[in-house]
Amino acid sequence: MFLLQIDSFNTITPDTVATAATQTAQEMQDISFFDLLLKGGWVMLPLALLFFLALVIFIERYITIRKASRNEANLMSQVKQSVLTGHLDSAIALCRNSNSPLGRMLQKGLLRIGRPIKDIEGAIENLGKLEVSKLEKNISILGIVAGIAPMLGFVGTILGVIKIFYNISLQDNISIGAISGGLYEKMITSATGLAIGILAYVGYHILNIMVDRVILRMETDAIEFVDLLDEPGR
Repeated sequence: MFLLQIDSFNTITPDTVATAATQTAQEMQDISFFDLLLKGGWVMLPLALLFFLALVIFIERYITIRKASRNEANLMSQVKQSVLTGHLDSAIALCRNSNSPLGRMLQKGLLRIGRPIKDIEGAIENLGKLEVSKLEKNISILGIVAGIAPMLGFVGTILGVIKIFYNISLQDNISIGAISGGLYEKMITSATGLAIGILAYVGYHILNIMVDRVILRMETDAIEFVDLLDEPGR
């Protein structure tokens, strides 16, 4: 009787382990990416909202900054020619029709021609700050998403692990398969949150680099414009 029990144990254990491993591998191969995300639980919903929020903000800001960063060399040369020939109305019309940060800055300066040069510089600088703040609108939200998403994903994983071990405490039989299966499902939230955080972080810095380039160009053109106005008085 004892020998039969030993033979039965030796026969079942290796086959059972191999079969369980095969079934687990087969399930992992058959599961789709979308189904895998759904296993993350309710935490995946706020993570999805953060992802779409970051995506919408990045696309909207990217398009806006690209429009603001287009080359305005022709505008600057045309305004310069109009100022040198005394056609201020033409220069103002050119700036108004350009509908760009540089055009609005130049228009502000042209409307104050005749005042002290310091007043013109101050008006251009103040409008430039306003234009920069418009370009930077909502970019900081990407930085917030980059910080919140990984932490939210980690919270989802911790809550899932707590639930797993709570269920284990209620049972006498501990199954390694149940534990590992539950853990991989709950770690999906951490992986998703980390991925969203990385994407938001990269997008945040890309937009900031683009804004810095626009600021540099605006400052360069503003200096050239002030020198143009100050040139006849030298």
